[in-house]
Amino acid sequence: MAADRDPAGVRRLRAANASPLTLDGTNTYVVGGWAIDPGPADPGHLEAVLAAAGGALAGIALTHAHVDHVEGAGRLSELAGGVPIVAPEDGQHVGPLRALATPGHSPDHVSLLWERVCFAGDLVLGEGSVFIDPNEGSLADYLDSLRRVRALELDVLCPGHGPYVWDPYAKLDEYLSHRLERERMLVDALDAGARGEAELLDRAWGDVGPGLRPIAALSLRAHLLKLAAEGRLPDGVEVAAA
Repeated sequence: MAADRDPAGVRRLRAANASPLTLDGTNTYVVGGWAIDPGPADPGHLEAVLAAAGGALAGIALTHAHVDHVEGAGRLSELAGGVPIVAPEDGQHVGPLRALATPGHSPDHVSLLWERVCFAGDLVLGEGSVFIDPNEGSLADYLDSLRRVRALELDVLCPGHGPYVWDPYAKLDEYLSHRLERERMLVDALDAGARGEAELLDRAWGDVGPGLRPIAALSLRAHLLKLAAEGRLPDGVEVAAA
């Protein structure tokens, strides 16, 4: 479809690792001779990535270290003749890309910028919302990262999963408002006297079906940890271990 077209100079290859968290698979991008997030160690996918680069790569860049993004990096490097695999830090230039620290989904997460294109990894999905694991991620950092990318001049977001986002500011605003609205509902429930996890889930995540309730419970804990760090968590609330 036209709305999901590749930006000029960018090729997207989608790995066959569909799941509830990866949507229809991990997106690998090729730009300026570099591959971004090789995805799983699937021989067919990695060969397709190399072919999309014209049979030669200068390097491989990673947005973060989650296995669905990096498992195939070593093998792709071998196929391309031993090219470097780089997990860049904030402000670092790798090939044609500049890294922007965007922690929250994971502590090491960066977005990669090329002209007015942002390779967003798991900061943004093409569809649905990003999962924040309270054991690894930080909701406060995640919201700050959304705002940091919102301040850039962009034409398109290239997410780690799902279709391109050609209205990046609307998507980022949607993400921010969704998280803050969920926080408002949680604070209202706390103000009304709710304290247990089940009751808080019923009041603030009542729209979530039974199959997704365990994921919602982890999201609840991420919100509670944020409130606790801000000194906004009332007495009597315990954040359960995941």
